[in-house]
Order: sequence, then structure tokens, then C-alpha cells
Amino acid sequence: MSPAQTQKDILDKIELLQEKFKASGQDLSSYLEGLLYADYLNYWDYINLDILLSLQQPKTSMKDEKIFIIYHQITELYFKLIIWELEQISDQEDIKVEFFKARMERVITYFDHLISSFAVMWKGMEREQFLKFRMSLLPSSGFQSAQYRIIEILSTEVKNLVHVDKRESQHEDSTTEEMFDNLYWQQGAIELATGEKTLTLKTFEAKYGKELKELIETYRIKNIWGKYQSCQDKDEDLMKLMKSFDLKANVYWPLAHYKSAVRYLQKDPVDISATGGTNWQKYLPPRFQKVIFYPELWTDSEIEDWGKGWVVKEIFGED
Repeated sequence: MSPAQTQKDILDKIELLQEKFKASGQDLSSYLEGLLYADYLNYWDYINLDILLSLQQPKTSMKDEKIFIIYHQITELYFKLIIWELEQISDQEDIKVEFFKARMERVITYFDHLISSFAVMWKGMEREQFLKFRMSLLPSSGFQSAQYRIIEILSTEVKNLVHVDKRESQHEDSTTEEMFDNLYWQQGAIELATGEKTLTLKTFEAKYGKELKELIETYRIKNIWGKYQSCQDKDEDLMKLMKSFDLKANVYWPLAHYKSAVRYLQKDPVDISATGGTNWQKYLPPRFQKVIFYPELWTDSEIEDWGKGWVVKEIFGED
């Protein structure tokens, strides 16, 4: 580009900036003067690298605890990306199929990374170290990830998140409070010995209960299933993406977690309870919970065998 063309390009951009700032009642010259004194942006400042790298604070001297912390922080960042995409879908008034599919493809990509990432833990931590440092984490638990609960609430009608034994008793005019009290993950945080709510669940509800109930109200209609139904030009490709998301979120992700739990917590003849006292043996396997975001897209036999094939192959080593 010649010097004259470069100068013209700069002047054109200044005119566009002038129009932009004038429309908002701002003075362009003041902003340009500010640029004279502003420092150049550095990579480490932009992503807050120093702060990010300071957020790993182990509770013990066990070296592998840092792996555990970093892995869960990465997981929460992926959850944040998934929520961002789901919110974009939900906020579209007249959603078009291409927009819908593009965001669902992103969500599926994030879940693919999450599913494969569990190897970071079960290949990267010594079992002996884990069983020692985990005792310093009580009563915290990955169960307390509010972001994952948000993903579930954004993705489906809340009735599909009700514990499988209580779904038939729910109806359209069930209150948010009734729905919340019967959500499937509540049953996963019951003390094995007493049948009472664990401290893990009590503290989780105290911190996030109000927010989650408000989300249930907000997304009763504009959850991802509702947006799918309202999408006028939906096609078979979108349906396949919805089913893929359903499988990854409700079969492959929890079973990757289950596989890790078996490696670290299974101890014949008595299994070790999770850090929050949660019943992971009943909470994680999809065949027990039967959490399915979009049951309308699956056959009766597929619903009946939900998650069974993966368990047989991956956990028991059978074809």
C-alpha cells in the first residue's frame, strides 16, 4: 500500500471514529489524546497471567494436589464457555438454524475436550497421593460446581432433571421449589449412613440455591429445548447435534468422571466415599439417573439402555 493510500485509510478511519463518538456525545480528540499516554498492551496483562498462575493454592505438601486443582480450574473455564454459547442460543428472539448449529457445534467441541481431559487426572495423579490429600478437602466436592447445574438448567426442561423415581409425580404447575427439591443431584448428596443431606449439599444450597431457582424460572420457556421447538427452519443436522450434545453431557462426561472415581475410590469389598460423603456409585452412572435432556429425540429402547453400552465396554471391559 502506497503512503498516500495509507494516509487516506487512516483519515477514513478517523472519520468513522468521529461519527461513532459523536453519536454517543463523546469527544474524539480526548480519546485520541488518551492514546498518547496509554501503554502498549502485553499478553500477560491482557489475560491476567500473574493472577491466573497464583490461583493454585494446595492445602497439603502432596505434589499431585496441584494437578488436581489446575484440572478443576480448567474444567470450570470450559463450563463457562459452554454457558456462554447456550446463553447466546437462548437470547435469540427469532433463532435461525445456522446460528443454532454453529453454537451447538462449539458446545460439543468443548464437551469433547472435557471428556478426553479426564486422563489428566487418572493418568497424572498417584492414587496414594490422592487418597491422602483428598482428606484435607472435606467437605468440598466437585458436586458443588454450580456452573454445571447452570448448564443443565439452560439445556432442558427442568422436569427432565428431576430424580427418575419422582418424575411421574411432577406436573406442569409444579412450583420451582418443588422441582428444585426433587432434582436428581440432590439424591447424590445424601449421607450414606444416615440418609440426611450432607454438609456438602447444605453449603451448596446456601450459596447457590436462590440463584439456581431463579434460573429455573427464567429458562422454563427459553431453555435450549424450547428454542429448538421454536426454530422454524430446524433440520436433521440440528437434531443430530442436539442428540450428540445430550449423549456427551449425560453419558460420556459423567462416565469419564465415573471411570476416574472407580480408579481412585473403588476398594473391594467396600468402596471409599467421595470427599463430600456423596454416593458417587449411584450419582454418576447414567443408567441410574436416566438424565436425558431431549427424551423426545430418542426411542424407547435407547432410553431404556441409556449409558449401558459405555459402562459394559469401559468399566467391565466387555463388548
